[in-house]
Amino acid sequence: MNSEIAGDLAEDSFNNGLLCAESVVIALANIQDIESEYLPKVATAFCSGMARTCGTCGALTGAIMGLSLGLGRSNNREQVQLIYSATQRLISEFEKEFGAMDCHVLLGCDIGTSEGQSMFKERHLRKQCTQYTRKAAEIAATILDGRNA
Repeated sequence: MNSEIAGDLAEDSFNNGLLCAESVVIALANIQDIESEYLPKVATAFCSGMARTCGTCGALTGAIMGLSLGLGRSNNREQVQLIYSATQRLISEFEKEFGAMDCHVLLGCDIGTSEGQSMFKERHLRKQCTQYTRKAAEIAATILDGRNA
C-alpha cells in the first residue's frame, strides 16, 4: 500500500515542478510521517544525475535519502549494515528494472551539455524520468514496509 502511495506522491511532485530526487525524498518522508524544512532542499543537487554530471539517477539518490531517513544512523554507535543492505537492494532492483543507474545511460544523453538538453526536450525524455521517479519511490517504500513486517 505505501508503495503505491509513495509512487503517486513522487510522480505528483515531479509533474508539479519538483525535480527527481526532490520528489522521491519528499514522498518517502511523507509515508514515514517525517517533516523537515530541509526537504526537498537537501536533495536538489542530487537531481539530474548529480547536478548534470552524468552521475547516479536523481530518482535513485532521492530514494536512497528516503531510505536513510528511516534506516540511517543517528550516531556513531549505530551499525550501518541495515541501511547498506537496504540501499544495495534498492540499487539492484532499480538496475534490474531499468538496466542502469546512471542518468546519462538511462536517458542516452548527457544533460550537462546543450546538445544533451536539446535531445532531452526533443525526445520527451522527461516521461522516462517520471517512470524512474515513480519506481524508485515504490521500491524504496516496499523496502521500508519490510522493516515493519
